[in-house]
Amino acid sequence: MDVFEAIRERKSVRSYDDRPVPTDVLEKILEAGRTAPSASNVQPWHFIIVTDLQKRTALSTGKYAKFLKTTPVVITGLGDREASPEWHVVDVTIAMENMVLAATAEGLGTCWIGSFHESEVKAALSIPDKWEVVAMLALGYEKEKMDITRAIAKRLHKRKTLNEITSYECFGKTKPT
Repeated sequence: MDVFEAIRERKSVRSYDDRPVPTDVLEKILEAGRTAPSASNVQPWHFIIVTDLQKRTALSTGKYAKFLKTTPVVITGLGDREASPEWHVVDVTIAMENMVLAATAEGLGTCWIGSFHESEVKAALSIPDKWEVVAMLALGYEKEKMDITRAIAKRLHKRKTLNEITSYECFGKTKPT
């Protein structure tokens, strides 16, 4: 699968089967994050891979994160505030999006999780103070099922066209012909 196909195929998966993610596939996905660009190549990130049910349950207290209890893998992305005070959030986000695309190319589903209580995540995973929890990523094989909610949402919220989201040279100026 090429990168554009992975971008088109990527979707938020909230229901996973119980197949474990093979170690070599997980490491390939983590490598995609490791090789992401960062401001001044500081690489202000650290990723905690969580497979333990008790820990995944502790991470699932956010309003939209309940399904993490049944997700085979949760990757928690941390940013080092001291190493890169201005750019750690952006850099971690870029690395995690690389992981999302790599996972899609490997046939896995993901869901970006921003719904969490940082203090609870830090306590559950013993995260030192200098690290900020930027996001979590659910990862696993999608459970085969009819997802009526996704089908309805797709019909109601179609992707905007390029003309709707782009301007040239200044806001509101259309593409030159």
